[in-house]
Amino acid sequence: MGLMDSFWTWLGVEREEVREELIDLPGNEETQRGHGNIVSIHSNKTFKVVVSEPVSFDEVQVLADHLKNRKQLILNFDNTPPEISQRIIDFISGTTYSLEGHSQALGKNIFIFTPSNVEIAKDHRSLIRKPGFTNPFVGEK
Repeated sequence: MGLMDSFWTWLGVEREEVREELIDLPGNEETQRGHGNIVSIHSNKTFKVVVSEPVSFDEVQVLADHLKNRKQLILNFDNTPPEISQRIIDFISGTTYSLEGHSQALGKNIFIFTPSNVEIAKDHRSLIRKPGFTNPFVGEK
């Protein structure tokens, strides 16, 4: 135990001991002995997508909890009254913003809300198909 460790212990702050454990994986014996490579195993969680068709504002807390639990939300408002849809969108948009997430309209009444670990990539071809878009590269030589 060094001087700094004693100081931190005196202050009441203890450091966690980090233990690393190497696992021998079956495979190429030459690689394991010759180079001493260490294989890192990361647990990869599956991403979940929740698809919902809310009909009342009472469902908004459950939807926000899905975002807090790092799940993606796709909300379909085809069968939801417009005033309820707007309230739900406002609430979930605020939740998404506070969690540093992302949102995107997928259609007239369909929206996606994602947590911060999921980025929504926009297809640039869909921008070109929008009416009123002028292609700056047309006519150049």
